[in-house]
Amino acid sequence: MTTTTLAVLVPLLPFLGAVAGLLLGRTAPGFVRPLAILPTVAALALAITVAVHQGGGKSIDAATRLTPTGSVPIDLALHIDGFAALVAVLVTVVATCVQVYSTAYLRDDPRYASYAALVSLFTSAMLVVVYSGDLMVLLVGWEIMGICSYFLVGHYWETPEARAASLKAFLVTKLGDVPFLFGLFALAADAGTFRITGILEAVATGGLDHPTLIALLLVAGVAGKSAQFPLHTWLPDAMAGPTPVSALIHAATMVAAGVYFVARLLPVFAASAAAMTVLAVMAAVTMVGSALAALAQDDIKRVLAYSTIGQLGYMTGALAVGDRGAAVFHLLSHGAFKALLFLGAGVIIHAAGTNSLAAMSRMGDLPKRIPDAYWTMTIALLALAAIPPFAGFFSKEAVLVAAEHTALGDSATSPSGAGWIVLIAGLLTALLTAAYATRLWLLAFRGRGPAAPDHGKQPLAMSAVLWVLAVPSLALGLAVGQLAGWFDVTSLTPSVTTAVLGTGVALVGGIMTYASWRALRYKAGTNIPLGAVAAHPDADPATSEEEAIATHQAAYGDIASAPDPGDPGRLLLGPLHRHAATGFHLDALYAALFVRPVKGAAELVRFLDREVVDTYVRAAGTLPRWLGIAVRRAQTGNVQTYLAALLAGSVVLAIAAVLVAAVGA
Repeated sequence: MTTTTLAVLVPLLPFLGAVAGLLLGRTAPGFVRPLAILPTVAALALAITVAVHQGGGKSIDAATRLTPTGSVPIDLALHIDGFAALVAVLVTVVATCVQVYSTAYLRDDPRYASYAALVSLFTSAMLVVVYSGDLMVLLVGWEIMGICSYFLVGHYWETPEARAASLKAFLVTKLGDVPFLFGLFALAADAGTFRITGILEAVATGGLDHPTLIALLLVAGVAGKSAQFPLHTWLPDAMAGPTPVSALIHAATMVAAGVYFVARLLPVFAASAAAMTVLAVMAAVTMVGSALAALAQDDIKRVLAYSTIGQLGYMTGALAVGDRGAAVFHLLSHGAFKALLFLGAGVIIHAAGTNSLAAMSRMGDLPKRIPDAYWTMTIALLALAAIPPFAGFFSKEAVLVAAEHTALGDSATSPSGAGWIVLIAGLLTALLTAAYATRLWLLAFRGRGPAAPDHGKQPLAMSAVLWVLAVPSLALGLAVGQLAGWFDVTSLTPSVTTAVLGTGVALVGGIMTYASWRALRYKAGTNIPLGAVAAHPDADPATSEEEAIATHQAAYGDIASAPDPGDPGRLLLGPLHRHAATGFHLDALYAALFVRPVKGAAELVRFLDREVVDTYVRAAGTLPRWLGIAVRRAQTGNVQTYLAALLAGSVVLAIAAVLVAAVGA
C-alpha cells in the first residue's frame, strides 16, 4: 500500500469500528470490546507507519475533488507534514490507552457499547482534523467532535450535573464555532481556495485582504474548542463525564484541535500583529487565571481540568510568539502526561471512593493500596511541574525560549510586547503549576487517618496503561534532538536563562506548598474528622468516618465548597481562595449578562405568543362560533316566531328610514 492509502485508513478504521459497535452492541455484545480496541490499535500501527514514511521531511499531499460548488471548490485532501504525523500518533496512542482502560473502568456499565463507539468516532473525527488538507473537510471532523463530546460528557445522563455539563460544553463551543465558520469562509474568499497549501501560498504572496478580521474570527473558534479565556468555563464542568473521557478530551482530542489548527495555519495569524497580540493576551490571562483556580479546587478532576486550560495557554502563548514547533512539542508532551494524570486519577477515585482531595487527605494508606498509580502519577506531576529531566520541562522550556526570543526582538512574526506578555505569564504560571501539582500529590498520597476502604484490586487493564503513558512522560524530552526536524525548527534546546528561571520558580512553588502543608499539619496536631470538613444535612451523625467512606454515604457532602483547614491552597491564596474556587465567578457573570437576559427574552416571547397572539387566534374562532350558536337558537321551527321577527324587523327599518329622512331635511 502507498503512504496515502495508509493515511486514509488511519481515521477510517476507528470510524468503521464505531459503526460496527453501534450495530452489534445489542445483538452481539461479545464483539463490542474487540471492536473498540482492535480498530484503534490498527490505526495506531498505521499512524506510526505513516510517521516513519513521512520522516519529518517533505509533506505528503493528495487530493480528490469532492464536489463542484460553483465558486470555491471543496477537495477531499490530505496534508501530512512532520508535526501532523506526530500528533496523529499521539491521538491513536491515547485513544488506545483509553479504550483498553475503559474495558475495566466501565465493565459493568450497561451503555458501554454506545460509549465505546462514541470514543472511536471521537478518535476518527480528531484524526480527520489532523490529516485533512481542506478546511471544509477539517470542519466536518471539528463539528463531529463537538457532538461526540456532548454525548460522552453526558454519559451519566441520570445525574443533573452530567446533563448540565454536556449542554454547557455543546453551547459554549458552538458559540465559538459561529465566528469560526465565518472566518473560514472569509479566508477561502480571500485565498480563493479551502486547500491549506493554497491558503499558505496566498499568505506568502500577500493575497489576504483582511488578515486581522479573518484571524480574530478564527481565534473565537479556537478559544471555544481549546478552552481559552473567555470561553473556557465548559471544561471544568465537563468532569461530570467518565474519567477516561476526560483523559481523551484533555490529552489528545477536542481541546488539542484548536491549538493544532492555529499551528497549521500560523502564517495566517502571523500576517496580523493585532491578532498575535490578542493571542498573547488571551494565553496570559488563561495561564495565570486557570493556575490560580487549580490551586483552590478540591475535586481532583477539576484540578486537572484547570491544569489543562493552563497548559493549553502555554501552547497558545507559543503560537502567539510565532513558534509552532514549541507549541506542538508541548502539545505532545502534555498529551502524554495529562492522559496519565487523568487515568491515574481514575484509579485513585476507584480506590478512595471519592473525587475529593480533602477526603483523600484523611486516608492513610492509598500509596500502598495503589502503588502503580502512586508512582506513575508522581512521574506525571513532575512532568506537569516542568522539573528536569521529565518531558514537561523540555516542552515548557521551548515555549519560554520562544517567548524570550520574541521579547528581545528576534522574531519577525510577532511584536516584542507579545513576547514579554507570554514570558512573564509563563514564569508566573510555572510557579503556580508546581504549587498545585505539589498540593495534589500531598493531599492524595500523604494523608493521615484510617485506612482507605477496600474496593477491590485494581484491574490490570487500568494499571498497565499507566506505565505505557509513563514512558513518554519521562523520556519524550530526552529525544528532543531527534524531534527538532519534525517541527520545522532548527533547535528546541533549552537556554540557560529560561531553564534556570523556569526550574527555579517551579521549585519555589513546590517548596512553598510543602512548607504550608507542614505548617498546617503541625498546627492541626491531629487528624481533622471527615465530618468537620463536609457536614451534610442528610448524613447520619452515628455513621463513623470509616463507614461513611466505605459506603459512600452523604457524610462527604458538597466537599468542593466545604472548608478544609488542612489545605495548603487556602494558606497560599489567602482571601483570593474563595474567588479562585469558583473560577473567579465567571459563570455567575455570564449568567447575569447573557443567560438571564436570554431567558427573560424567551419568557417575554412565550408570554406574547400565549397571551397575545393566541388570544387573537382564539378570538377568531370564538366569534363565529358564538354567532353560529345565536343563529342556531333562532331556528326554532315556529312560523309565528318567524313572522313576528319579520314584522319587528320591518318596523325597525321603517323607523330608521323616517329618522334618516328627518335628519336629511
